[in-house]
Amino acid sequence: MIRIGILGDIGSGKSFVANSFGYPVFNADNEVGKLYKKDRKIFFKLNKALPKYITQFPIKKQEVTRTILANKNNLKKIIKIIHPEIRKKMNIFIKKNKKKKIVILDIPLLLENKINKKKDILIFVESKKIQILNRLKKRKNFDYKIINKFRKIQLPLDYKKKKSKFIIKNNFTNRFIKKQIKYILKRIH
Repeated sequence: MIRIGILGDIGSGKSFVANSFGYPVFNADNEVGKLYKKDRKIFFKLNKALPKYITQFPIKKQEVTRTILANKNNLKKIIKIIHPEIRKKMNIFIKKNKKKKIVILDIPLLLENKINKKKDILIFVESKKIQILNRLKKRKNFDYKIINKFRKIQLPLDYKKKKSKFIIKNNFTNRFIKKQIKYILKRIH
């Protein structure tokens, strides 16, 4: 099985690119959302670690946002609870798809949390800053302060780009992305 890790800036279109490959995708952000909505154990752990902030189940994204903005240590506490669960879910996904030729890992902190393996093929999604900003502004709970906090815990984009075997230039058109993916798939088969 070939594991492809998708890297890039927040809002660069990583999920769009990941889904364009046509292979099973593990999307860490979606899994986090499910944990907040459905996992009572996660709620109790977060409530115990952050009783002033995380107060109701299901956990609402706005509550998490307020928690992160209130204190810089809160994000670390959340990560410490959430990431081991995401890792477990990823391992289940990989086992479930072990007969597939390729799986796509859409995990924002792939390198930061050392989730990637040496043999993984890393692809960096590059987008113009103005396009990223325009896309981020369309998101429901857009908050520039939150985005900056997340950027601070991430490795520099230049480093991620250097670590990547391929770079996809994302102009957010399907045909352009598909063409680049086709090229990459030919190179890795």
